[in-house]
Amino acid sequence: MRKTWLFAGFLVVAVPFLAGVSTLLLWYAPAEAVEAAAGQSAAVGLDPSVLRWGYLAAALATGISSLGAAYAVASVGTAAVGALAEKPELFGRAIILVGLAEGIAIYGVIVSVLILNSLG
Repeated sequence: MRKTWLFAGFLVVAVPFLAGVSTLLLWYAPAEAVEAAAGQSAAVGLDPSVLRWGYLAAALATGISSLGAAYAVASVGTAAVGALAEKPELFGRAIILVGLAEGIAIYGVIVSVLILNSLG
């Protein structure tokens, strides 16, 4: 059980970290490389710095919402386990509350997808 929680905690920390590292790599990449990676041409007229800020915003939306969801799931999960120890019939209600807390991360992913779609 403890290994499962450690793995889940690792994923919650590793995913935003990897998103941030990839954003930093794009941030310091040459403008031509950013345009080529995004599939943008000079005819579209999109400034490479706009792409960099867009990628940074998408990474921050995903990363910060994942950290918020991790904190919410940790708080709600511990309270749910404590309640289940006393009344096992509360399992359905507890799992719904944990699912609502996980929804925060899904909202962040949706926002980052919308940002990336608006970039082209």
